[in-house]
Amino acid sequence: MANANTSNDKIKYILTEWVAPIVAAIVISLCLNKFVFFIMRIPSESMDPTLKIGDLGIVTRVYNTNNLKRGDVVIFKSVELNETLVKRLIGLPGDKIKITDTGDVYINGLNFEQDFVKHNGGATGDYEVPEGCYFFLGDNRYNSLDSRYWSIKYIEAKYIEGKGQFVIFPFNRISKL
Repeated sequence: MANANTSNDKIKYILTEWVAPIVAAIVISLCLNKFVFFIMRIPSESMDPTLKIGDLGIVTRVYNTNNLKRGDVVIFKSVELNETLVKRLIGLPGDKIKITDTGDVYINGLNFEQDFVKHNGGATGDYEVPEGCYFFLGDNRYNSLDSRYWSIKYIEAKYIEGKGQFVIFPFNRISKL
């Protein structure tokens, strides 16, 4: 009889001291990942030098796209390419955008300061962002498959998943976006 109680006590101890906290941590982690933030690995050089291939970043979920600002690094689903992309938000709903052959970007007639662009180039043109949609460019304009090249030039708000906040890996590149 004493052995049965000892065995039950060991099982109870393992369940309460080990299994319950581990399960709680997993549930909390899954909820945070689903509703608050997630980790994104950078898949291409289109955001170089801001983000490099293989960088890991923390991304907060976006529930209200009205809180997004021009210049934010945004993660969204491209229906056309059937993949998740990371680009710089340039055009908000209703914006008129002009990209010149020198790489200057004018939004609603005003020159948009682009300190984050180090490799300018690529397609030029005039764009008008429809209501409920957004226009994106990579920081590495010379080597970025972005709104200028897509058949569907604008991303609907419902496909925006998050806003980049921090680079967390590699450690020598830790920074706020």
